Amino acid sequence: MTASAPTGANPLQALAGAQQSPWLDFIRRSFVEDGSLAALVHAGDIRGVTSNPAIFQKAIGDGTEYDAQMRALLAKSTPTPGALYERLAITDIQAAAKVLAPVYEQTQGTDGFVSLEVSPYLARDEHGTTQEAARLWADVAAPNLMVKIPATPQSIPAIRQSIAAGINVNVTLIFSLAAYRDVVEAWLTGLEELHAKGGNLSRVASVASFFVSRIDARIDSAIDQRTSAGDAQAAALATLRGKVAIANAKLAYAYWQDIMQSPRWKVLEAAGAQTQRLLWASTGTKDKAYSDVLYVDSLIGPQTVNTLPPATMDAFRDHGTVRETLTAGLDDARHILAETQRLGLDLDSVTDALLDEGVTAFEEAFDTLLASVAAKQAALMGDSLTGLKTSLPADLSAAVTQAQDDWRRNGTIRRLWAKDATVWTGGTEADWLNWLTIVDDRAANLAELEAFQTEVRARGFTQVLLMGMGGSSLGPEVLATTFGKHEGFGHLYILDSTDPQQVAATEKKLDIAHTLFIVASKSGSTLEPSIMLSYFHDLAKRTLGAQAGAHFVAITDPGSSLEKLAQAEGFWKIFHGDPKIGGRYSVLSNFGLVPAAAAGVPLHPFVADALRGVRLCDASVPPAVNRGVQLGLILGTAARLGRDKLTILATPEIADFGAWMEQLVAESTGKNGLGIIPIDNETPGSLRHYGADRLFVYLRLAPEHRHEQDEAIATLREAGQPVLTITLHNRRQIAQEFFHWEMATAVAGAVLGIHPFDQQDVEFSKIETRRLTEAYEKTGSLPPEAPFASFGPLSFFADPANAAATQGADAVAVLKAHFARVQPSDYVALLAYLPRNRDTQEWMQHTRLHLRDGLNCATAAEFGPRFLHSTGQAYKAGPNTGVFLQITADNAQDLPIPGTSLTFGLVESAQARGDFSVLAERERRIIRVHLHGSLKEGLAALATALHDAL
Repeated sequence: MTASAPTGANPLQALAGAQQSPWLDFIRRSFVEDGSLAALVHAGDIRGVTSNPAIFQKAIGDGTEYDAQMRALLAKSTPTPGALYERLAITDIQAAAKVLAPVYEQTQGTDGFVSLEVSPYLARDEHGTTQEAARLWADVAAPNLMVKIPATPQSIPAIRQSIAAGINVNVTLIFSLAAYRDVVEAWLTGLEELHAKGGNLSRVASVASFFVSRIDARIDSAIDQRTSAGDAQAAALATLRGKVAIANAKLAYAYWQDIMQSPRWKVLEAAGAQTQRLLWASTGTKDKAYSDVLYVDSLIGPQTVNTLPPATMDAFRDHGTVRETLTAGLDDARHILAETQRLGLDLDSVTDALLDEGVTAFEEAFDTLLASVAAKQAALMGDSLTGLKTSLPADLSAAVTQAQDDWRRNGTIRRLWAKDATVWTGGTEADWLNWLTIVDDRAANLAELEAFQTEVRARGFTQVLLMGMGGSSLGPEVLATTFGKHEGFGHLYILDSTDPQQVAATEKKLDIAHTLFIVASKSGSTLEPSIMLSYFHDLAKRTLGAQAGAHFVAITDPGSSLEKLAQAEGFWKIFHGDPKIGGRYSVLSNFGLVPAAAAGVPLHPFVADALRGVRLCDASVPPAVNRGVQLGLILGTAARLGRDKLTILATPEIADFGAWMEQLVAESTGKNGLGIIPIDNETPGSLRHYGADRLFVYLRLAPEHRHEQDEAIATLREAGQPVLTITLHNRRQIAQEFFHWEMATAVAGAVLGIHPFDQQDVEFSKIETRRLTEAYEKTGSLPPEAPFASFGPLSFFADPANAAATQGADAVAVLKAHFARVQPSDYVALLAYLPRNRDTQEWMQHTRLHLRDGLNCATAAEFGPRFLHSTGQAYKAGPNTGVFLQITADNAQDLPIPGTSLTFGLVESAQARGDFSVLAERERRIIRVHLHGSLKEGLAALATALHDAL
């Protein structure tokens, strides 16, 4: 549509007479809301608006003008920072589109557009770009929107598909004539496809954004370098300064003129199609030696657009010259480009590099923008989010910063969320990543769990017993100990042991007739839950008869042997797990939520808190402000620098979280001689007991008063030890930390270059245990074994290599020889196959602290068989830095396992021996001490011997 300039028009307004439309390359909420944009439009100074990530970064990242809308959105839900940014941007785009709507109508859809860019992260993703263009088009829902799509080779098909779908497209980041030809082809083909479908071509607008000044900046720099180096062609090179970009643009316009005369276009034009106008972008002058309106004055021609940054717009309004310049000097333009090639300036390489750099620059601007949004979102959410304070020594801090930058530049967190296995080893990792989306899935299906919770309460159960191992039990255990008993619901007990005395002690706590039994096993065939179920189901049948099944609930993966058993026995409920979530990542799935529901944990607020953890670990959150990525990069980087003893300290109310975290980290990262060794519940001690192998995590429930650990943590920080302090403002926020640490563990696995979702060495222990129990079932006894030394109630067992290294005349000498093998940066682990109760826990804690203080090394105090599904993986396949003392004892009582010839005591013994066998096979430094007779007396004798040995 031809327009004439009004009388007395300024140069901006006068461009209408030359059939060029000035658009403004700027947007900001206050600029729209205060009428500044409307004033420019009303005056005729601008006829459209473009935006890009850098513009939005400056608008949203600075100041507070977006805070009110952010608060309103956050009051309704917890969006990801990416979704929050998009809502803010769309609001601005819609407001600007409304201001420009009269121009759109007056020009019959030729002008009056506002551009919004697809995510820069999708610049080389055809399918993603096509999908997002369609979504943005629908969400903005304004006919004068243009969706910006970059002219990368991968996005060219998306341009065609979007045009064919009737979407207005602003093709951006065009630098070369070759790329422009590809864009024109995509535009024409898209129109032809739309026409073939009977679409309305007259309302599909497009511009091709051809970038200008960046070309001169790059070419001029090369010219200057060669000239200053005394290049023999310096004089010829100097004649090209400031001319190549304009020549390139003029030839692009000449190509457009040819297309406008082509029969192909004439058919589309006759069908009502609008032309795709060339839009001159990057028109701000970079070199102060040139006119500040060089790239406006020199690129004026019919049916074109020039998008101007504010400073250039003001300069052109003040002293621009309006005359048609695009069609002038075409022969000179061809000569300039020919000279550019002859003189070896390689324009093709320059434009290719500028495209890559343009994509990267927009990605970096988007990273900065999203980081600003995420930081502001976190600040506005305040105490509804857990807090993280890091205190790292200089070398670790620098390495973590570098890792964060690497992850940002490589888009690794987006690849992780896209389930790209190459983030790790390129193996089967993608098959184990549904924990990323399980919270959203459970939130959408919460009604089923709430109905179950209501019925549990109605049935009046006074106790709930969860039987499981590893992730199936440790997650529910955190919920039980953190939240306690809820009014109207039974107390939640956890059984994750084959020790007969512990099983018997659990039985004594229960009123079978009023107990709900939950058995949790992903595979359905895990030994420990299977035999626990056999025992308590038999007990329930003897107590309740035919009604026993109504007291049982199973949580298992679809099609498992447990599901079949539950169906056959008439269990009340069967809840499915997700086969693509490993047990240790399952706490926010049914494996955690079903026990939570049964115990009366309020589900809606708990899941809402979990979602907060998910959202702030989203793919749209850059690494430096992404909680899960932050933690994971610190963990993995620290381990690579030798700080692989993750020492977990916590305030008492949330202390059990450490056992869950210990299992998650150890079983996930202990692979291929690498890994992180969690040290849980080791009471803070003197600084002299800590070496350079520690990373401390302090989980703190924020009270009104100081915790007694606070002073110890402050001392560690002041001494230069690395400390991560995580503050929870209420107990329910443990749900956020569940997800944060799942993400952190996955990220740490990537840093270490291992597969964090398998656990092959746990399986080896199971195999060895099965071999021993099968031998018992055939012969009536376990294979014989003999101690290498016995002293009173203490007998010592070992493989030949460890026995030879620990010979001694008495128990003290044996233990002294064993612990003399501890080297700097080693750790000591007590592996006790004993009943886990207050007395044994206190003994273990006292003993491990004695070992720490005597040996100045990290210590672990573990109970079997539960640690087999936890730290056992790291002990066997992680770094060979452990010195192990396995402790077994005579059973004061034993319990038969219904339907088998086995007993719990025999299974526990087989598990201990199987565990020992695999550790010895891996050449770990380990001995076993067996306590005969009274457990209390045996532990006392062992404590005395250990004291004397140290």
